[in-house]
Formats: sequence, C-alpha cells, structure tokens
Amino acid sequence: MKKVIKNGKVVTPLEVFEQAEVLIEDGKIAAVGPGVSAGEQCEVIDASGLIVAPGYIDVHVHGSAGHDTMDGTVEAIAGMAKFFVTRGVTSFCPTTLTASAEAIMASVKAVHEYQQNPSPDAARPLGVHLEGPYIEKSKKGAQPEQYVRTAKAGDYKDFFSLGNIKAITLAPEIEENKEVIAYARSRGAAAVVGHSDASYEEVAEAVKLGLNHATHTFNQMGPLHHRKPGTVGGVLLHDEIYAEFISDGVHLHPATVDLIVRLKGPDRAVAITDAISGAGMPDGEYELGGQKIVVKEGAVRLADGTLAGSCLTMDRAVRNIAKFTGRPVSQCIQMATLTPARSIGVSDRKGSLEAGKDADVVLLSPELEVKATMVMGEVVYRA
Repeated sequence: MKKVIKNGKVVTPLEVFEQAEVLIEDGKIAAVGPGVSAGEQCEVIDASGLIVAPGYIDVHVHGSAGHDTMDGTVEAIAGMAKFFVTRGVTSFCPTTLTASAEAIMASVKAVHEYQQNPSPDAARPLGVHLEGPYIEKSKKGAQPEQYVRTAKAGDYKDFFSLGNIKAITLAPEIEENKEVIAYARSRGAAAVVGHSDASYEEVAEAVKLGLNHATHTFNQMGPLHHRKPGTVGGVLLHDEIYAEFISDGVHLHPATVDLIVRLKGPDRAVAITDAISGAGMPDGEYELGGQKIVVKEGAVRLADGTLAGSCLTMDRAVRNIAKFTGRPVSQCIQMATLTPARSIGVSDRKGSLEAGKDADVVLLSPELEVKATMVMGEVVYRA
C-alpha cells in the first residue's frame, strides 16, 4: 500500500518545505513537495508539528547496546542495527579495529551475511569501514599496537573479496600503504586518512592518488601548527576530502566542531559517532575489540585514560552540531545524511528525500528528538 507523510516540515535536506507531503510506494520515495497527490487507499502518517528528514547515516561506528563489530557475529550486527533505529539511524557502516587478519575477516563476513538477510525492522549496513590495520603506531589511539602493520602484508585484498568494504582508514605517509588508496577507490570504497602523522605535503600527495576522506578529524592525527599544517591542515584545506568529526563535546571542543564545519562546509563535513558497545548503555565496563574500556560521564576510555571511541548517538550528535555551530537545521541534518552518503558513494539511493531513493525517513520534534523512524518505507520505531 502507498503511504503519505503529511503536515510536516520537510527537510530534504537541500530544500526545506514548511509544509509538504512525502509519498512512498514499494519502499521508495515516489514524490516530495507541497500538494503531492496521494490518491485513494493510501496510509496517512500525520507529521503535524514534526520535521520530516532523511534517515541518519553513520559511516563510522564500532558498536552499541552491548554489541561490537569485532564480535564477528551476525547477532552483533543485528543488535546494533535494531538499536540504531531508535536514534534515527537507518543506514550505517559497521567499523572494525586493528586486529589479526582472521578477526577482521570474521567481522567482514558477519556483516556480509547480515546484508544478505537484514532484519526488516532495523537499520541497514551499507558495508564495512575498515579502521586500520595500516596505521601509524604513534597515532594508534585505542587501536591495539601488536596488530598494527603495513599493507605489505597484502591481506587487504582478502578484506575486499566479498565486495562490501565502503571505507578503509590508513596512514598514507607510510610507503607500503599508498597502493591501498587506488585499490580501495577502484573497488568503490573511500580511501581515508586517519591514525596518521602525515605532513601537509604527504596528504596532498595522497589526494592525488585518490584519498578522499578523513577519520575523526583532529583526533589521532598530526596536529595543526602555524609552520607545519600537518595532517589536520591537509584535511581541512583539500576540498576533495570529506572530514568526519565527533560532536560529543569530549573529542572536540565545541569551537573546534564549528571550525571544521566552517572550513569544510555542510557539503564536506561528515557527522559520525565512533560509538562503541557501551553506547545506549549505563556507565560501566565494556569491550572494544577485546580491550577493556570504561564508560563514565559521557566519555569512553582505556584503562590508561586514552579516549576509545564514544557513547554518542547520532540524534544527539545532530542536536550538538546545532548547538555548537548555530547552523540552520537543514545543514545540521545534511551532515548526518546526504554528506555521509556522498562520502561513501551511496547518494544515488540514500541520504535525501528525493523521488526514486529508498524511503528511509526520520520524524523529529522541533528540538530534534526522534519521534519515529522508517526504513524502506516501513515504520520500524515510534518513540
């Protein structure tokens, strides 16, 4: 049956209609705009007083609700997916950690298996974000050092063998890692600078090879210095690069979030959570790729105090962006929808409310609280 969402403020996000309809047919958006004719025998979803927006897309998230991508099980991916819709997320990239080739491959396979038969009432994995293992040891952060290696190991071709890698984070200043950049792009994946101490010049060289994305900008990245722009300078000043950022108020000062958004703009700034298994859970001890982590007062740390991902959720990330930057709601939503979709090459079907695209929709209060989530045209969550 056709569905029509009526009476809401529609943020596509590139257009804003103060009151418009979204017509849905067979899991796809059929039409968007004021006065859309739905015809008879159409289920009406009343969005009076609400914002109608595309479902959020998280391209860098390790876990949630007690589950971790590195559990390497279909059950873990399913558990994450069911939690995410409660926070307005309709698509995501389960993100791995630096680990043995066997452990990474087990997670890639689990995601692939779930993608073949996804739960209809949950968010959909778009593919895997490989965070590591080809990183710089001095910028490892919470990545286990014993598994850090260069791409000379050659195992990256195995990781890509199932065709479901959407991004790979690496240190492009390491000579053996450079070959992965073109390889990833040829396989339809983003090539991502992260956990890197690359100089500005090395970032510029990597961009020429195809580098087009950055992992959690500023965090575990060669810093910005007035005589040495470093990795951060390279990320901020190259328009080719989509820059992820974590707006939890812990990883970045609110003014730094504002700086990233001002320099990159909503077209290149990508909101992520970098959330771990403790997201959506009470304070306490959890695991990240087998390492003990502690969630306390909104921060996630290893035993030695190193930040180890976040317990941020995407709905709160968007609210924080609005608070930290003062940007219009449409731009805050864009950084969590269309821009991440573009960054990993899925904007032909995800990320905006346009005819022909998947009917992934979130209904938000004026305060950006999630009231309902739709995946492929079906309501899968109501607050």
